[in-house]
Amino acid sequence: MSHSRDAILEMLNGEHALENLRHLIETEPAPAAGRDVNNHIHTTYSFSPYSPTAAVWFARQAGLCTCGLMDHDTIAGAEEFLAAAEAAGMAATMGMEFRVSFANTPFAGKMFNNPDQPGVMYVTLHGVPHNRAAELTRAMAPYREMRNVRNRRMVDAVNGMMARYGIAIDFDRDVLPLSNYSRGGAVTERHLSRALANRMIEVAGSGAALVRFIHEDLKLPIPARIEGYLLDEDNPYREYDLLGWIKSELISRFYIDATDELFDVRDALKLSEQIGAISAMAYLGDVGDSVTGDKRAQKFEDDYLDELIEYVAQLGFRAVTYMPSRNTRAQLVRVRALCEKHGLFQISGEDINSPRQSFVCEAQRDPEFANLYDATWALIAHEWRATEDPAGGFFSAESVEKWPDLNERVRAFRDWGLARFGRK
Repeated sequence: MSHSRDAILEMLNGEHALENLRHLIETEPAPAAGRDVNNHIHTTYSFSPYSPTAAVWFARQAGLCTCGLMDHDTIAGAEEFLAAAEAAGMAATMGMEFRVSFANTPFAGKMFNNPDQPGVMYVTLHGVPHNRAAELTRAMAPYREMRNVRNRRMVDAVNGMMARYGIAIDFDRDVLPLSNYSRGGAVTERHLSRALANRMIEVAGSGAALVRFIHEDLKLPIPARIEGYLLDEDNPYREYDLLGWIKSELISRFYIDATDELFDVRDALKLSEQIGAISAMAYLGDVGDSVTGDKRAQKFEDDYLDELIEYVAQLGFRAVTYMPSRNTRAQLVRVRALCEKHGLFQISGEDINSPRQSFVCEAQRDPEFANLYDATWALIAHEWRATEDPAGGFFSAESVEKWPDLNERVRAFRDWGLARFGRK
């Protein structure tokens, strides 16, 4: 019996998620797995329609052969994610995304990959050894608490801006229930935006009434694509589409800069090395038409990318992560050449946090990006080997001595990863 997407989400986002997953695997047909991979799937432990179990299921149904957990400020969903991947017969990798400050560097005040605040970079820790996940989540707990102090202040700012329209949100009543905070999850600006989106629809209405409210009362523009979504009364993703518009057009009016909740970049790298993860600068590049609909056209790091990548390599970053679907060919050729020049590992991943997004990055199927498939299997090998013994990690002294050439090491770890999961 085939279940609807909404029914499956309800089954896999609930209390008996893993049990329900096993039932679905037995009863629902699975597409043939191809070569596709994704190392950057958010779950309900940061912001996403998908629990860790649901994320694995939808990755499997999209035909991915591997899937990668990537939540903000936490890796509390890792145990469930790995159990779901094992049940689904998928190779998996896990990591965490967080923000770091470049205030004490030559790049203080520069825009990197954070559209809301200069001098702050989103950094990913990939390939976290399984036996260090709980330690990493505990290390991040004080930063999640400090983030909530600022979240509450931003709720006050939202209400100061929207109260005149009869729209107000409450952090404890409207925001926290949208999160997995009680189980170690993070609360992000997307949770605030979703709570605001819900209240806007409740007060202003949906469809044409909502669009009219934005144009006539808020006096703000809506991109044609998003307006079309909002006008559709049967749109099942209305709240997510409105959230994307809020994050793109409205958030700058209530955003408060992060301070205490940020790691200094050097401390972030120390944490990564302590845990045995692979630290990566996330490349965004200048944005024109946002793929996800939640980023306005804006300039980021392209004007000083050469100097930035040289600097992050000197600081001790191990990798750069990028998303082929989000950039032009010229941008990607440039960032890849800089990675090769400075000996940085290259990792890919499609940032999944909305039901409209495809788990498959079709742009990555271009033969030009074949190296990213090898890198994913090398990443998976690192994770399993480092779990068994830190000396087996991709950047351990022992591995570097045995395979001093980065590309040779990628191939060796790729082969180990493929063999472990019976793919070669």
